[in-house]
Amino acid sequence: MSDGLDVRQASDLILEKIGRRKERESAVDVEGETIKVVIFSLHGDLFAFSGESVKELMPPLAVYPVPGAPDFIPGVINIRGQIESVLNINRFLGLPDGQNAGKSRIAVAEKDGIRSGILIDSVEDVADIPAPSIKPPLGTLSPSIKEFVSGEFFFRDKLVILLDVGRIFRKITL
Repeated sequence: MSDGLDVRQASDLILEKIGRRKERESAVDVEGETIKVVIFSLHGDLFAFSGESVKELMPPLAVYPVPGAPDFIPGVINIRGQIESVLNINRFLGLPDGQNAGKSRIAVAEKDGIRSGILIDSVEDVADIPAPSIKPPLGTLSPSIKEFVSGEFFFRDKLVILLDVGRIFRKITL
């Protein structure tokens, strides 16, 4: 070859460049957009709320009934002097009541100026997931749930349905 490389050296150089290109292409993009989610269970299935909507996770508190409230609003709670409504998400979505009384939690959520506690069966994890892993929801979801779903993703090989707190709160306030 004219630049001082023989055929074997040129071949080795090309193979080395190909190897480096493959390494770059297979590298995980750690700078990609991620979304924080709170993953929880409801009647054996996994659901999630966007982490930006969940302000805190509370242990079960005394819920004080409010006469005339819908079945899915069991009452109100007192959080450090602030009175917050409580939403039983199972009843709201048409699911049976939770079975994990010892692991149940209240997710205090806020969206579009509305704040409420949401009863969940148990918190499974708080995680950062890659934004591209969230896919459109399946058409086979129950109609009572479908209108509140913003997507779905897999977490630890299990399907997780991402619920939109804003849609839930808008439906309640209608």
